[in-house]
Amino acid sequence: MHKAKRWLIAGILLLVLIVSGVYLSRVNIPVLEPKGPIADKEFRLLVTITSIMLIVVIPVFVLLFYVVWRYREDNPRRGKYVPEWEHSRLLEGLWWIIPAILITIVSVISWHATYALNPYNPIPSKNKAIDIQVISMDWKWLFIYPRQHIASVNLFEMPVNTPVHFYLTSDAPMNAFWLPQLSGQIFTMAGMQTQLYIMANVKGSYVGRSANISGIGFASMQFTAKAVSNKSFNIWVNNKRNSSPKLTIAAYKALDRPSSYVAPRYYSDPAKGLFIDVIGKYIIPAGQGVAL
Repeated sequence: MHKAKRWLIAGILLLVLIVSGVYLSRVNIPVLEPKGPIADKEFRLLVTITSIMLIVVIPVFVLLFYVVWRYREDNPRRGKYVPEWEHSRLLEGLWWIIPAILITIVSVISWHATYALNPYNPIPSKNKAIDIQVISMDWKWLFIYPRQHIASVNLFEMPVNTPVHFYLTSDAPMNAFWLPQLSGQIFTMAGMQTQLYIMANVKGSYVGRSANISGIGFASMQFTAKAVSNKSFNIWVNNKRNSSPKLTIAAYKALDRPSSYVAPRYYSDPAKGLFIDVIGKYIIPAGQGVAL
């Protein structure tokens, strides 16, 4: 009977491992599938830190199951009862010194990575970076290309192997811009500007999302980032510049009304200084020149 229980437990554990392996091999986990240099470095950092922590985690769980199995009530060969035993200096030294060393290693790696992955650091490239101004709204994302004179909602395109320099702010509650396959997340805040550099090494469409709960429409705050060839990007820019309505102040105010699950839309000739005005409306007193 005891052997049957053991085989049953072993079978369940094996089944769990097989199901988990099949699931992980088929499911799309963006942070584990980097498509750009920043996301790739973050992925490697994640794997490194996790591997170091497993040096402690795995032995702890192995010992846990061993102790539970060895000292179970129905085991006739349980360990010797030693009520006067207090402690072992060797064991105490091991379970204090080893974690302390690992924590020090993780701290040094994290400190170095924090500066190396600073989102304000430009990405080295032979191609000139493209500037995109990002405004988080209720509940959508507006992307303004100041040099290309176009704007888009919930979708933007970029040339592959070309850095993109984002300037980000919010015209709504604080939010967080996140492209899991291309970068980490960075906050957008009303009256402030943050920055982020990304670059895609592979052509494709990548899902971006809000990483900060911002109200009832939070679930709909997703956008698409398309990495295309330089030729395709130029064609897309020219098409939107010549066929889209202008993003006037009135058009922006209409867009700024709270709405969810907004389909991608495009604008040409964004109002001059729109991005700065959105920041300024939260820090400059009303009636002092801010158009919004």
